[in-house]
Amino acid sequence: MPLTITQIGERKIKSPLIDKFHLNDMNFVKDEKRMLYNVMLLNQDASTIDSDLTFELAGPRETLHFEPENVTSAIVTCGGLCPGLNDVIRSIVMESYYRYGAKKIYGIRYGYNGLNPAKGYAPIELTPDHVRDIHMNGGTMLGSSRGGTDNMNILMDTLEKLKINILYTIGGDGTLKGAHEIARLAKERNLDLAVVGVPKTIDNDVSFIQRSFGFETAFSQAVHAIVTAHVEAKGAPNCIGLVKLMGRHSGFIAANATLAMNDVNFVLVPEVPFELDGENGLLKHLEKRLLERQHAVIVVAEGAGQNLIEQDSNVEKDASGNVKLKDIGLFLKERIEKYFKQKSIDMSLKYIDPSYMIRSSPAVPNDSIYCAQLGQYAVHAGMAGKTDLVIGQWNNNYTHVPIELAISKQRKINPNSRFWFTVLDATGQPEQMVNS
Repeated sequence: MPLTITQIGERKIKSPLIDKFHLNDMNFVKDEKRMLYNVMLLNQDASTIDSDLTFELAGPRETLHFEPENVTSAIVTCGGLCPGLNDVIRSIVMESYYRYGAKKIYGIRYGYNGLNPAKGYAPIELTPDHVRDIHMNGGTMLGSSRGGTDNMNILMDTLEKLKINILYTIGGDGTLKGAHEIARLAKERNLDLAVVGVPKTIDNDVSFIQRSFGFETAFSQAVHAIVTAHVEAKGAPNCIGLVKLMGRHSGFIAANATLAMNDVNFVLVPEVPFELDGENGLLKHLEKRLLERQHAVIVVAEGAGQNLIEQDSNVEKDASGNVKLKDIGLFLKERIEKYFKQKSIDMSLKYIDPSYMIRSSPAVPNDSIYCAQLGQYAVHAGMAGKTDLVIGQWNNNYTHVPIELAISKQRKINPNSRFWFTVLDATGQPEQMVNS
């Protein structure tokens, strides 16, 4: 049966969206632009395909590099907490133990620091009994930490001493950078060591990967804060609900939670600059909204508007090397209250910062499914001797992504994308809040 859609007649009316949002050709879909039903390369001469433009598919291989009964594996969780960490740990252990018969599995405690004997975090042996119920809990049974990669040779010595054959590194950008270096040093030392990454970050900012685990749970939890802000805003005259969410460089949590809630009037993300003052600044638009509807809800990602805050001369960084951000939430709260006081407009503002609450909860069911499958695919890759890769997903198919590619740049919202247009459509906010 053909996939052709019937058009009932000619289209002659100009869309009001063109003027309303100042859209260009990128934001409209042409009928000639179609999606392939099957994105797989089937029954094609491989010599005609540029392999640099294709992903290697994840999954079990008929032949393995390692003898499963003799394999020693290790699992490490790094960086901040994230929903689903325990789910991935459990999946790797169960797949290794029951499907492959690889029963020697170490859990490295507190991130890469656990590979430094001076820290005193001895590894623990993991069995199905140890991990059977951990997916019911948030956090990670192994503990986690940032940094720990100052002296990579110490980490390599520990891996060599433990005779690790497969190292599963569960984390985001910083973790993957460490994993990439471990894979490089393993090759340099001529170690038979496979390094397999699993993409963990609630910010969903790992490149060439459709989504990282924990993201869906994070923005689902964030919705509860937005619901509260909306209830509070409607519960008093001229009331503003202001919610600050995580999102250092990428505003995916704020944007997706906004779309899920659909009661947000302004969403501010790092990828889209904005100004506070002036006729086209946030404060003026907020005033118009408050005078017209007597309530408003604002969602701001933690990395948004950092250029508006006075910066210290001494830049502080965390253990992962990330610049410590200024609190945009409290800054906005103070500026908004000051603005309306100067205008002699009575108003109230309810500030909500769910912060770590959105990353410490157990994974929602769809995230749990994703975590379980990522763990299984990680084991398939490790047993086959694949290394220096991260398990990804592209067009809903599981893939092997070279770590070097995954860390080459951070994934961010494209302000010219249809996704961002749907956010603007949901909030009704101006396309730009800057003064030309």
